[in-house]
Amino acid sequence: MIHGETQLTGNEQIAQYLSGAYEATDFKTQCAAGWFDWFCSDKALPAKTHKLYKYLLGISKSSKLDLNNSYVFFKNTCPMVGNLYDDFRICDMKSGDVIFTITPKSGFKSDDGTGTVYGKENGFEAPLFKGTWKEIKNWFNS
Repeated sequence: MIHGETQLTGNEQIAQYLSGAYEATDFKTQCAAGWFDWFCSDKALPAKTHKLYKYLLGISKSSKLDLNNSYVFFKNTCPMVGNLYDDFRICDMKSGDVIFTITPKSGFKSDDGTGTVYGKENGFEAPLFKGTWKEIKNWFNS
């Protein structure tokens, strides 16, 4: 979200994505798409936006999510031991609190490329679920 703009719900963000609103490669458009923090080049964001929205679409109908009362933001993280990786956070619209942090494929060497779901449910102390993206998607949609 760009400072001063109204935050869209997750479902509104998805509708904007599907309408092509986030296709432009400029900084403002990519921030509006949901980017909050990144270590990659700005030029890499549009492709990452597309990929992360595909992941989000895969779980958007989950009963574990309420995308009418939450929003999504994206991060590109640089671990001390491992490779850059992307995740997305689903946050409560009213409080701004993170409900889930979803990493489709971790960059940490210790995770061996598996993904994780952390959540408010257990205070983010340990993964709620760990596995491949397909397994994560199944966990959300079960």
